[in-house]
Amino acid sequence: MLLRQLEYLVALARERHFARAAAACFVSQPSLSAAIRRLEHELDVPIVRRGRRYEGLTPEGEVVLAWAHRILAERDALHQELSALRGGLTGTLRLGIVPTALPAASLLTTPFCERHPGARVGLESLSSAEITQGLAEFELDAAMTYLDDEELRHVRRFPLYEERYVLLTPVAGPLGAATTARWAHAAALSLCLLSPRMRNRRIIDECFAADGAKATPAIESDSVAGLYAHLPSGRWSSVISHAWLHMFGVPEGMRVVPLEGPAHGPRVGLVMARDDPPSVLAEALLTVAREARVRDALDALLHTYLGGRG
Repeated sequence: MLLRQLEYLVALARERHFARAAAACFVSQPSLSAAIRRLEHELDVPIVRRGRRYEGLTPEGEVVLAWAHRILAERDALHQELSALRGGLTGTLRLGIVPTALPAASLLTTPFCERHPGARVGLESLSSAEITQGLAEFELDAAMTYLDDEELRHVRRFPLYEERYVLLTPVAGPLGAATTARWAHAAALSLCLLSPRMRNRRIIDECFAADGAKATPAIESDSVAGLYAHLPSGRWSSVISHAWLHMFGVPEGMRVVPLEGPAHGPRVGLVMARDDPPSVLAEALLTVAREARVRDALDALLHTYLGGRG
């Protein structure tokens, strides 16, 4: 059994199409198909359900796929550890991040790259479910996500910060001069918020409801960047996580107003699979995270934008 055969199988399961899997592996389709047939012969089990096209994996194939992910991850970990012994960490750290944590990612990735100049970082904006799957299938070395996600199992957790919610509103608007604001008052503004499909928005809706209000935003976006793109016009207000200030700051003509009542969300942290041996790249990122003091950095930035009021 060759590692290349396992790589072909992983690609086929991911692409669910022989031609696309072959293209992803830079081989011809007949070569990929022949390699997987040889793997079936060597293991003496059917791996792929074949019809006129790819129909999925057999139960035996699912078992082989799980082992393929693990074996290839162990191969990568071996290369990483040996490269570190030779004089420096190399390879690509595969980091999955929920979209609402992306603005704070550079607080980890920049010091990581400064400490390990031979290594690279591959960032992927992923949903919580995709992160869980990526860690389970060894497609990710680590992830930044909500730590209270019940689907996260068999992982190590390291808290980075707790989301704090504030109102970002035009200086010339109804709450532009307020020292604090109630959620019910914020709900009456012309709002631009994240999509209800996103965890952050659902938490914010719960905060509005706790103050007896319901937000009806005129604009909804599935990305923080899309939300922020509307704010400089001076027409819209938004409820944001304080972590977004690190990347986007406060647009000209707007100000940050603290919200009364429930204004804290779940913890965001670094997670990685409980592997033995662990990923060398993930361990290196964890070391950086322990020293980065992300929570303190974000809280200090918010304090600055609040003019010392929060």
